Amino acid sequence: MNEFANIILYAGRAGVELALFVLLPVMIVMLSIMRLLEAKGILDKLVALVAPLLRPFGLPGLGVFAMMQVLLVSFAAPVATLAMMDKGGSPRRHIAATLAMVLGMAQANVVFPMAALGFNAPLTILISAVCGLIGAALTYHLFARNLPDRDDENKMVVRHKDADGPKGILDVINKAGAEALKITVGSIPMLVLALVFVAIMRASGFMGILENALTPILDTFDLPSSFILAAITKFIAGGTAMMGVIKDALDQGQMTIGEFNRIAGLLINPYDVAGIAILISAGPRVAEVLKPALLGAAVAIVLRTLIHGFLFTA
Repeated sequence: MNEFANIILYAGRAGVELALFVLLPVMIVMLSIMRLLEAKGILDKLVALVAPLLRPFGLPGLGVFAMMQVLLVSFAAPVATLAMMDKGGSPRRHIAATLAMVLGMAQANVVFPMAALGFNAPLTILISAVCGLIGAALTYHLFARNLPDRDDENKMVVRHKDADGPKGILDVINKAGAEALKITVGSIPMLVLALVFVAIMRASGFMGILENALTPILDTFDLPSSFILAAITKFIAGGTAMMGVIKDALDQGQMTIGEFNRIAGLLINPYDVAGIAILISAGPRVAEVLKPALLGAAVAIVLRTLIHGFLFTA
């Protein structure tokens, strides 16, 4: 019982430290920048500029905005945009393409905090954007080709806070900070539970048995043994929980940041139980197109995994 209590205390301390001292500062800065760009109308102009270029990929204007949200804020940020598409009458093919892109891309709430530990964020974002567009295009033109298609009648626009004057700017920053704190605090339970799960797996000896059984496969792909636990945690509990496991592995010397760069294409994305559940909560029409979106996102993730493995080979 004493050992179990120590595991909980260690996991709690590690989870809170990661959330408050790594995740929270990064999220405050990134969200403040994002919200100020929105409030000043700069982001809307950028969306309007690139939207015609991305139409062939099956992405409407709101789909472009969802891309920027997942790359610059978090995987949960596009939920509001998907909800607008759901209620605003966007064609199901466009919704499917947008959902596939979001599921297949690297979420900012993992990329930027890991960048503070040496992770290659710029290259990851570039690879993610390219592969996400490929996944969206395949979804729109192939996997979702039988869904109803018509002109996008969604006339809704994303409304932003006004940032005119010092008071307006301060209000935007304060609300961005509150949003960042909400995201961070919400991530703590999963982080702590994931670290408890990791510690129990190690203490019970089950992790050692699993690593020994899978060693030949890991050696074939030159992967560290800590990859197994990170992958299990990611696909069950989500990317933020996986980040806690990776941070622990880095601290204990069980993985190098170079090795994480190599497997990041597979591990950093919302394609997991938690991520899918949150994203399809945007609306019934979003949930209806999940199957083709999962296929398109899977292609994007496979491409990202291969590219990361090739570029970061030791």
